[in-house]
Amino acid sequence: PRTPSPSLSIMAADEMLVRPEITEPSGNITADIKTILTSLQQILTSMEAHLSESDERLSAAEVRIVALTSTMVDLWDQIDDQENRARRNNVGILGFPEGVEQGNPSKFLEEALPALLKLPVGTDLSIERAHRSLAPRPGPGQRLRPFVIKLLRFPVKELLLRSARELGMLEWEGHKILLFPDLSRALQDRCRQFLLVKKILRDKMIKYGLFYPATLWVTYKG
Repeated sequence: PRTPSPSLSIMAADEMLVRPEITEPSGNITADIKTILTSLQQILTSMEAHLSESDERLSAAEVRIVALTSTMVDLWDQIDDQENRARRNNVGILGFPEGVEQGNPSKFLEEALPALLKLPVGTDLSIERAHRSLAPRPGPGQRLRPFVIKLLRFPVKELLLRSARELGMLEWEGHKILLFPDLSRALQDRCRQFLLVKKILRDKMIKYGLFYPATLWVTYKG
């Protein structure tokens, strides 16, 4: 037989509490009251059992939710890690005016970057592909879209970023140029948390490095 749901049992108990009925009065008031109390006690016992069962189910559901949340976080971290590994050879470049690439960003950057970064003559960048970020073309006075380039060789990426750091401010025909690693939004946010600490370390002339994925190493008196 189907077990009544807790809500139905509670409704039945509530109904009896509000309107207790004696269908066949015995003439003995004490006995009738005892009958009603016994009936109510049975209903309350049933309600307690159902509430206990509901609490157990709720506790089990909470445990499953915690486990699923942990699994989801792990999966998200794995996805983010894979995204950043896919961008391992990518570099973002901000500051070049719209249209200077004349429809061929790879060719333009192959020519512009070696001179801008003062790279050795004959340095082969081996750009696999290059494009502007996937955003609408900006109007006058709006923020420029960066280039995103994918290099065939990781050491070339390191060379570009290292040269940019060593030269400091970069300028191309009056435009300030910035080079930066192409990271996922989540990893960018994690790295951004170190900005204040990095500034303090620079002010105190303390060597540091920010390593993948977002680990700050500090070298002090060593």
